[in-house]
Amino acid sequence: MPSAPSPSPSRPAPKPTTKAAVPAGCSQYTGNQLIACQLLPSFGFATSEMSSLVPMWNKESGWRVSAQNPSSGAYGIPQALPGDKMASVASDWRTNPTTQIKWGLGYIKDRYGTPSAAWTFWQANGWY
Repeated sequence: MPSAPSPSPSRPAPKPTTKAAVPAGCSQYTGNQLIACQLLPSFGFATSEMSSLVPMWNKESGWRVSAQNPSSGAYGIPQALPGDKMASVASDWRTNPTTQIKWGLGYIKDRYGTPSAAWTFWQANGWY
């Protein structure tokens, strides 16, 4: 009886990646800006809307999760007023950039339609 062929060495299976794929148009962003860019499509926005979102949130909070306006009390990356409005997304609103960005993008979509429209309003009024 002939012996069965010995198994040939096989390639190791590729390791699963834990990083989410970076959408086209987001490769130049890092940190909280990358989170925002990755979330834009889930709100129906093109990643090109980052060209409006970046300068607006640079001015609002410098993209800092713990940014707080001492006179108004506005809080977080999108400067929610009051900050606890962001609890509608998740209870970790004080410290989680994803929670804050999701809330901010929802606010922008509901109130202005797009980040570029919010930025146009911001430029005329100094707030959004």
